[in-house]
Amino acid sequence: MGQLFAFARRTLGITALAILLAVANCIAAEEPSEPINIEANRMVSQENANSVVFLGNVDARQGKLTIRADEMTVYYIEKKTNQEKNDKTSSQMEKLTCKNNVKITQDDWLGTGDRMDYTAKERKVILTGNAKAWQGQNMVAGKTIIYYLDEKRSVVEQDETTKGRVRAVLHPESKKKP
Repeated sequence: MGQLFAFARRTLGITALAILLAVANCIAAEEPSEPINIEANRMVSQENANSVVFLGNVDARQGKLTIRADEMTVYYIEKKTNQEKNDKTSSQMEKLTCKNNVKITQDDWLGTGDRMDYTAKERKVILTGNAKAWQGQNMVAGKTIIYYLDEKRSVVEQDETTKGRVRAVLHPESKKKP
């Protein structure tokens, strides 16, 4: 893990690390002070495309939030600030894309799919491709699951091309007598 951060500092500088912090803070707003740990087989900085790509067995964690995927790309916007006449550049995360074998967990919530997109401006998470979400034993599935973080609202859409329908399995709470 230490080698990953040393490599990140050398190749990406402070800007890329600030982006990674923004990713975790945007998605896991409940744990903003927790450290972020990202491991992958490879990391590529694409400064011209304003992105950082993590490839191969990506495992990103902050507090109780874990995101796993085969590939994770962080897109950012660079903003120039003029503080006391010293021009500085800061970065703000614009969106996050995870591809292939996506798995997101937090507490008793689990989401899976072929792809996950997160947009910072809309604070919206979109799981696509055989998307499923569990909370405890309850499960919902469809082609796409959209979760609006600020509204705590979700929409599940069917796969119209295959006439697939939205599915839900709900387990009523057990009323066992002691």
